[in-house]
Amino acid sequence: MLAFSEACERNKGPILGLLRDELARCTRVLEIGSGTGQHAVHFARHLRHLEWQPTDRADYLRDLAARIAQEGTPNLLAPLELDVLQEQWPPVAADAVYSANTLHIMSWPEVEALFSGVGRVLPAGGVLVAYGPFRYAGNFTSESNAAFDRSLRERDPASGIRDIEVVNRLAETQGMVLMADHSMPANNRLLAWSRRVAVPRPPTGQGCR
Repeated sequence: MLAFSEACERNKGPILGLLRDELARCTRVLEIGSGTGQHAVHFARHLRHLEWQPTDRADYLRDLAARIAQEGTPNLLAPLELDVLQEQWPPVAADAVYSANTLHIMSWPEVEALFSGVGRVLPAGGVLVAYGPFRYAGNFTSESNAAFDRSLRERDPASGIRDIEVVNRLAETQGMVLMADHSMPANNRLLAWSRRVAVPRPPTGQGCR
């Protein structure tokens, strides 16, 4: 039996409705944290102009690969192993990055590593789309999100719902500009950034790592 997420099944339709516009000019998407693969299968099936590259950590790859083998379309590629903390990400040429329900599960160093990696992957004009719950000016958008945040932190103190302002500053360090902030069902958001400029890199042997 394939791994299954009720949340993915509920939110894939509303997310697809926005991705049609946000990814209309893109050709290849790198998905970070593909999980059960339900999003990857659904979006690839309905966005045939895109090549969809799913990824996840090694312990999720078996279930992810099984779904793609059973339900995938020709534009859905075989999954790759990707842990955002890897120094070298898989050599994927992509003009869009998509990630859903990951930023509140990751530790903050992992969130920082995700944005740094996206900065290495995306060309100028590329798009980053992130879906999930966020806080605004330190405030939760609902009581249910506050309760969800408490449960996350009880399970793992390094996780938790992130402040959109802080996340956006990370994006800005990689030359990205927030272009859209969409309200979604169940008190979630869909954020879309555009990579306006390439970030200058220090010459070899200079700068900090």
